Amino acid sequence: MKNTPVDYQKARQVIDGYGLPDFGKATIREVVAISTQLEQETKTEFIHMEMGVPGLKAAQVGVDAEVNALRNGIASIYPNINGIPEVKTEASRFIKAFINIDVSPEGCVPVTGSMQGTYASFLVSGQCTPGKDTILFIDPGFPVQKQQITVMGYKYESFDVYEYRGGKLRDVLEKYLSKGNIAAMIYSNPNNPAWFCLTEDELKIIGDMANKHDVIVIEDLAYFAMDFRKDLGTPFKAPYQASVARYTNNYILQISGSKAFSYAGQRIGVTAISDKLYHRAYQGLTQRYGGGTFGTVYIHRVLYALSSGTSHSAQYALAAMFKAASDGTFDFISEVKEYGRRAERLKKIFTQYGFQIVYNHDLDEPIADGFYFTISYPGMTGGELMQELIYYGVSAISLSTTGSNQQGLRACTSFIKDHQYELLEKRLKIFSENHPL
Repeated sequence: MKNTPVDYQKARQVIDGYGLPDFGKATIREVVAISTQLEQETKTEFIHMEMGVPGLKAAQVGVDAEVNALRNGIASIYPNINGIPEVKTEASRFIKAFINIDVSPEGCVPVTGSMQGTYASFLVSGQCTPGKDTILFIDPGFPVQKQQITVMGYKYESFDVYEYRGGKLRDVLEKYLSKGNIAAMIYSNPNNPAWFCLTEDELKIIGDMANKHDVIVIEDLAYFAMDFRKDLGTPFKAPYQASVARYTNNYILQISGSKAFSYAGQRIGVTAISDKLYHRAYQGLTQRYGGGTFGTVYIHRVLYALSSGTSHSAQYALAAMFKAASDGTFDFISEVKEYGRRAERLKKIFTQYGFQIVYNHDLDEPIADGFYFTISYPGMTGGELMQELIYYGVSAISLSTTGSNQQGLRACTSFIKDHQYELLEKRLKIFSENHPL
């Protein structure tokens, strides 16, 4: 073995200690644990690109509002399971300001991050109609969402949208939805991990197919308005965040405070259920619960059973951030554009040393720079590349864990420090020398 920045034998010893039959299928948490352990034992700094954790300071307007709420004594009071009026009203207004869609405050429900929002959405969607017991993933996507399906004992199907962009999306959706077993479908936009953005035409196809086959669409907007190719940061003014909500009433939006507002530690977000879906009664829900609508079951049965509400103080934080953004006094997009600047620099370094960007276009438009990007190296599978880069002190996750059929890795920009660009370049230079093309 040629010399590598991280001792090869020590790295092999640590990796083998985790007993992973296929390193390429290691979870995000396992890759973090391995890289952190090696960093400590070898005293070698790692360039961590595996975990999508915000790397910016939390929005001060949220911190101030939460601190004030705590000082006013709300920590001792259970929050209303529906959410405090302030966060519901401001969430509805925020959606109008930046998506230009009307969702009543009633259907804007605070959740302990989009993780809980999607879990509850999967759970209720799969109980609505007898025979519709499967969730369809428009992949690649967030690996843990499939783990949620496994935990609740549901079924899922998936396809990699890489080969089905544009009009081809209609045919592949018809193939899956026409079977009649799909309760809901989910995707993220911008996409985690590939950072492509579904177009309005593609979202219309999804909406049309949801209407045709009576399927619920769960739109994960964890990276809200982060398509930095467009100016999406001016409230109540086009262009707006793209959304399937323009084309169907069978939708649930997941809006997270974690990335857009860097408020991940407080586990706060909003599930926005369309007015029509919120008030719709389903045969399966009536049989199981004795009554109720999609929205009331979601809140008063499922969320109540999962957590009995969402952090009281964090709701005040989110309400304040929503309000300031909608008022135009908090330019949250300018803050998170830092991720785009990082991605641009990182991609230049990787491609300089023979790496390729896997998902590199949105149809005929170059991919945006943002929170994630995808890389491959000629002649290596994603699993092989992930393990090989560990020896160079660079950690990322294999695209195979995201439902992608492409060979490569997902790289996250959030933890990159200013001095690490030079460090990365030095290490990739050694990598390219050890793996000549």
